[in-house]
Parts: sequence; structure tokens; C-alpha cells
Amino acid sequence: MNSKEFSLLIEGMVRKKRCSYMDAIVLYCDDNEIDISTVKSMVSKSLKEKIKAEAERLNMLKSKRGGVLPV
Repeated sequence: MNSKEFSLLIEGMVRKKRCSYMDAIVLYCDDNEIDISTVKSMVSKSLKEKIKAEAERLNMLKSKRGGVLPV
């Protein structure tokens, strides 16, 4: 499986199960009995950006930009 196929699979899981990208990757690894550290090479750049944005939104990472006002 290449990074593009993996990204499409994870994005499909996010839509179908309505979970976060991080949760989808962990769930995929648990279901397929894969060590999470081996998936690192299959995560595409766009998927990394989505995970980073999600982590910033959940205050897991410091945001470089100003605060975001709720809408």
C-alpha cells in the first residue's frame, strides 16, 4: 500500500465513522494488527497537515497564528 491509498483509506474512515484523523489511524492499526510506528512512512503530506490542524484545534500543539474565535 502506498501513501496515497493509505490517505484515501483513512479519509474514508473519518467520513464513515465520524472520528478524528488520529483516531482513524489508531483504529486502522488496531484492526489490522499493525504497529503504529510502521505507519509513519505511509502518511502523506496532506494527511499530516490535517492531523496537525486537528491537533492545534484540540490544543495538543501550540498554534503559531493568533487565536481562533468561535463562530
